[in-house]
Amino acid sequence: MNTSPAQIRPAAKARPAPGRRAYNFNAGPSMMPLSVMEQTREALVDFAGLGAGVVEISHRSAEFLALVEESQSLMRELLAVPANYRILMAHGGGQLQMSMVPFNLIAYRPARRALYIDSGLFASRAADIATRYGYVHVPGHSRDADYDRVPAFDPGWLDPEASYLYITSNNTVMGTRWQTYPDTGALPLVADMTSDILSRRLDISQFGLIFAGAQKNVAPAGLAVVIVREDLLGHALPTTPRILNYAELGRDPLSMANTPSTLSLYMMCLMLRWVKAEGGVDEMERRAERRSRLLYDLIDASGGFYRGYVQPAHRSTMNVTFALPDADRLERFLAEADQAGMYALRGHGSRGGVRASIYNAMDFAGVELLADFMREFQRRNG
Repeated sequence: MNTSPAQIRPAAKARPAPGRRAYNFNAGPSMMPLSVMEQTREALVDFAGLGAGVVEISHRSAEFLALVEESQSLMRELLAVPANYRILMAHGGGQLQMSMVPFNLIAYRPARRALYIDSGLFASRAADIATRYGYVHVPGHSRDADYDRVPAFDPGWLDPEASYLYITSNNTVMGTRWQTYPDTGALPLVADMTSDILSRRLDISQFGLIFAGAQKNVAPAGLAVVIVREDLLGHALPTTPRILNYAELGRDPLSMANTPSTLSLYMMCLMLRWVKAEGGVDEMERRAERRSRLLYDLIDASGGFYRGYVQPAHRSTMNVTFALPDADRLERFLAEADQAGMYALRGHGSRGGVRASIYNAMDFAGVELLADFMREFQRRNG
């Protein structure tokens, strides 16, 4: 049967009353702290007393450059970034970085070979993109397990002729993550940390390069943060566009190779200030563990009414995923949750079910509201 776009468009949903913010469980762009949103609202009209909004002023003005310099300093402080690493601000999000990484690193060694671990949709997509720029080998994957786990790392995967090994730190679609990172020795480890940066303590020196699309824990969409060891700069393929070359971005200490996404950079500074004021990355990690544990304990105690997609040892603290007994109860669950002020709980289109994305800005009260709703929904529908 043919289905028109109008027939498949989701029905209109009840929204919270004016002045009341929903708890936003969207996987990205994601919830941001109310204080950050309110400061941004003011700065859109008048930034730093200039009588002009933050999206109107020059990205090379003294006021804006001071803001970007502060962001660089805060990121280095919060993540304890060593002095021999550059922090770059790049256009686009994580998927543009999937091209920028091989553009810049696949020629680091003459064989132009890279290793990719396939732990989910975006890890698989990154490997496919990289095949355009060199030889890609996938020594480990969890496809056969329907991505319900992260592959167990085998040191035998390491290839001394490879330029890097690439992993996706947290897999948003299924809700898995690397609990510990592979020890790759002299082989540079590259990690897509789009969905868990600033949520867990890291040893940056373990990585050659980290990137993160901003739209989960850092800023609105349209910006990516890249943390790269300095010796990995300067190896870009000859065909690399100038603005996609990490070395070119790094020539200016503040990544001002061209006009950046100024609003995203402004809100990034506010988010980093917020993380520091709230207790830093250690506190973000503690809160993430507490939020996710509440939901996972409830799922495990539901007698199978809620069925988690992920093996317990591989569960993410950022994205909690689960199924309900049937499609009718799933749709009822999503509709009633939305009416109760819990927004965007539908799972990824490739997976279905429910996905609660609980990034740094999610209050524990929002997770408690969801947990209470889940208990009551099971009581009425179990």
